[in-house]
Amino acid sequence: MGALQIKMNMENDYSVVMNHKKMRRLVAKYNLETKVRKANPYRKMAKATQEHLTCPNLFNREFVQEELGKVLLTDITYLYYGKGKKAYLSCVKDGSTREIVAYHLSTSLTMDVVYETLKKLKQAIGNHFHPEAILHSDHGFHYTHPLFQCKVKKLGLTQSMSRKGNCWDNAPMESFFGHFKDLADYKSLDNVKDVKSEIDRVIEKYNNYRYQWGLNKMTPVQYRSHLISA
Repeated sequence: MGALQIKMNMENDYSVVMNHKKMRRLVAKYNLETKVRKANPYRKMAKATQEHLTCPNLFNREFVQEELGKVLLTDITYLYYGKGKKAYLSCVKDGSTREIVAYHLSTSLTMDVVYETLKKLKQAIGNHFHPEAILHSDHGFHYTHPLFQCKVKKLGLTQSMSRKGNCWDNAPMESFFGHFKDLADYKSLDNVKDVKSEIDRVIEKYNNYRYQWGLNKMTPVQYRSHLISA
């Protein structure tokens, strides 16, 4: 944890209030080090200006709408585990709360990985989708597939896509996957069942117990309750 994460945990879990600058001084004084993620190499890619022909970018990176369920972000990441084994984690994140509302793990990169994710999204939200809900992704082959787009429309969602070659257009999902890979201990596991259990544990912790500075120092689930009651 960095100083801000320590501050939020101390305040929320132990009722200890301390200025974050003092925390940084204490961290430096006792030579405590936090794990720092390597910079994402894709962030160095040149900005692309050409919009996808089928689904334009409807956000221009304005993902935080302060409306529950209006902005839904989705992406897939690779997970290497065991001895050269590979799995694929597909997630949907609420842009307003940063909560992971649906996810699916697969050992195959076939279209089923996104179809199952949509099915779990429907189960999680039921028939309570925001009337103007938008599902935003990159323009990988899963998301440009005609059947996937048909399923998205059947859910009553509008589809949006990042500009070609521009990872910043889906930065919140990139950020989550980066934090997830810091928190999850899956690389040494030998079977996908154990990997799934570790994913369940980390996402449960992320949604319910990871305080975030940009959410008024609340967890995603706490912030969802805050938006509902506001």
